Amino acid sequence: MKRRVMLTAALTATAAVALAGCAFGGGAPASDGAELEKDAAASGEITIWSWDVAATALKRLGAEYEKKHDGVTIDVVDIGYDNAYDKISVGLQAGTGLPDIITLETDKNQSYLSQFPKGFTDLSPVFGDAEDDFDPFKWNTGTDGDGNLRVAPWDSGTVGLFYRTDYFDAAGVDPLDIATWDELVTAGEAIKAKTGKTLLTADLSDGGPFFMMQQQQGQGLFDENGDITVNSPEAVQTLTLLQTMQQKGLIKNAKGWDASVTSAKDGDSAVTPEAVWWIGTLEGEAPELSGKYAVRDLPVFEEGGAATSNNGGSGLAIPTQAKNPQLAADFMAFVLADADNQSSMMQQEGLFPSYLPALESEYFQQPSEYFSGEKVFQTFGELTKQIPTITFTSDQSVAADAVSNAVAAAVLNGDDPKKALDDAASQIANSTGRKIAD
Repeated sequence: MKRRVMLTAALTATAAVALAGCAFGGGAPASDGAELEKDAAASGEITIWSWDVAATALKRLGAEYEKKHDGVTIDVVDIGYDNAYDKISVGLQAGTGLPDIITLETDKNQSYLSQFPKGFTDLSPVFGDAEDDFDPFKWNTGTDGDGNLRVAPWDSGTVGLFYRTDYFDAAGVDPLDIATWDELVTAGEAIKAKTGKTLLTADLSDGGPFFMMQQQQGQGLFDENGDITVNSPEAVQTLTLLQTMQQKGLIKNAKGWDASVTSAKDGDSAVTPEAVWWIGTLEGEAPELSGKYAVRDLPVFEEGGAATSNNGGSGLAIPTQAKNPQLAADFMAFVLADADNQSSMMQQEGLFPSYLPALESEYFQQPSEYFSGEKVFQTFGELTKQIPTITFTSDQSVAADAVSNAVAAAVLNGDDPKKALDDAASQIANSTGRKIAD
C-alpha cells in the first residue's frame, strides 16, 4: 500500500506487546482449518478486514463479485490502520473474533505465521498452480516453514530510483551512466556544487534507505536459520555508505511522512530511492513538478548485484476460524489472480500488482505525462521479477528498532558503523535469545 509504508517499521506499542507476548493457546484452533478446493461453488457471505485504499479496492471488487454470484454478500470493513494489528493479534490468540479474510503487510507475515502456526488456512490448493505468476519475493514471504502458502500476495513495493532530470542536467551528469552507489555519491557531489541541492532525502531516525539497500544485497535482519545478520559485512558497507553521504552533506534528514513529501515538493534533493507507490505521491502532492522527474533501476553495490528492492506491499489471508473459507478463497482468487482486476486496482487505487500477468496489460505499457513520456510502470514491472528474497522472523520489529537506532548513531552522531551494528546485534540477541550469525 502507499503512504502507510512509512509506518511499517514497527507495530503500534500495544500491538507489539500483543504479538510478542502471544503464546499459541487459549481458544486457538487445533487444526489447519478447512481444506480448500479450487473453483469450488461458493455461496453465502464473508467479512473482510482492511484499511485505507486497500479497503476501497476490496469494496469495489466485492460489488463486482456480488453481481457475478447471486445471493453472495461481501462485507468489507475498514478497521483503520492504527488498531488493525491489535485486533488481529487478539483474535488470533483468542481463536475467535476474526473475519473470513484479513489484510497483512508484507513485513508482518512471518511474525504471524511463526507465532500462530495454526492460525491461517493453507491457500496452496487455490493458488499453488499459479506460483510462477506472482512476485517471487512476495510469494516466499507468505509461505510457512513447510512451503505452504498462508498469505496470498496482493501488491508489491518494487523500488527504483526517482531522479530530478533538471538537477542532473545542471551538473552535466548523465544519470544513466551511473552504475554503482559510489558513482552516485560522486554525482551527488557534482550536483551539490552546481545546484546547492542534496543527493537524497531520508528519515534517518527510522533507518532511512538502510533496509531497502540491504534487501537489494539479498540481506535481511536475519538469515535463513533465523540468526542475526544486522552486523554482516554487507550491512557495515551499507551503513558506511550512508555515513559517507552524510559527511559530504548529501543527505537531507526529514523526519516522518509529511516532511518527506514536503522535501520532495520543495526540491531539496536530486534522487529518491523509493517504491513504485511514490509515483502516486508525486502526482498527487507535487503536480507542479511534472516533467522534472524520471525513473531508473537502483545503482548496485557491485557488478551483477540486484538493481531493485522492496518497500511495502501487502497480502490477504484466511484465518482458520473463518466461517466461510471457501467463499473467502474464491473471492481472493477473483481479486488477486485476475489480470484485469489487478490492473484496475493500480488504475483506481494505486496498488501495484504482485500478479505478474497483470503487468502485461496495456495500462502498464503506457507512457506517463508526468515523467515526460517515460513508461514508468513498465520499468517497475521488469524490476518486480528481480526483487531479492530475504528472511523475516517473529522478531522483526525488535530488530528493526535496534538497527534504526544504529543508523541514527552512525549517520547523525558519527559513531563507527561496525561498532554501532555490533551493538545492535548484541541488543537483539539479548532481547530475543537468537544467536548472531557467524
